[in-house]
Amino acid sequence: MIATLAQHRLEKWGQGNNGHDIRLGCRSGEILVGTAGMAPGYVQGNLAILPKEYAHEFLRFCNANPRSCPVIGVSEAGSALVPALGEDLDIRTDLPAYHVWKDGEMVAEVHELTDWWRNDLVSFVIGCSLSFEEALMQEGLPLRHIEKGERVPMYRTNIPCAPAGRFNGPTVVSMRPLVPAQAIRAIQITTRFPSVHGAPIHIGLPEAIGIADITTPDYGDPNPPRAGEIPVFWACGVTPQAVIAQAKPSFAITHAPGCMLVTDRKNTELSIL
Repeated sequence: MIATLAQHRLEKWGQGNNGHDIRLGCRSGEILVGTAGMAPGYVQGNLAILPKEYAHEFLRFCNANPRSCPVIGVSEAGSALVPALGEDLDIRTDLPAYHVWKDGEMVAEVHELTDWWRNDLVSFVIGCSLSFEEALMQEGLPLRHIEKGERVPMYRTNIPCAPAGRFNGPTVVSMRPLVPAQAIRAIQITTRFPSVHGAPIHIGLPEAIGIADITTPDYGDPNPPRAGEIPVFWACGVTPQAVIAQAKPSFAITHAPGCMLVTDRKNTELSIL
């Protein structure tokens, strides 16, 4: 049943759709789930929205942690537009789901931000590993979470981020199980995409980076390695959510993990080779 639903979702929103199509689907309420596999070829982004008083410090934090938080777009204060990523783009409505935070606690999951919007908010769009997944699939590397229609598993680690002002906390990683030969090829491929996290930051031995139970991710859906596979970990754009929980800004909004902003930019623009 799950595979059937995933197949139907990707048949409707996958090949043949562009970023604008997916944003309109979110805006209309048709898309309320994770965006993995949707509009292949188009850049997807994580989201962090903060009051202007925090914006400069948060940008410094992102610049200090480019593997986890590669910024690909920033709005003007109070504006719901990010012109660099799409002409008809409204940050308040164009993602499937959002998390609302107050003082470091998540207080709501919502599907649009009209009731939460403020004129002092600055939106940061951060590169997402869903962009390099297209390149992995083109090379024939299996991505089981996409095949199953699930979200990639993500974990908080014991790898500290470089602090900037009030912002500090643990690095979050996403994990994809691969056999060793596939892992080597994945390193080669994702190295070409530094603006969407680049190469893995850890391979194997999850306990070495503070992950006690690989079968229980902090975000996303479980996808533990099978016999002959090893876990491959990439820095993840959910890191700001762990940092917000620790830094406790008075107010913040993020994407719900797996529910990304699909932009008008093409993944091919992000490759450095």
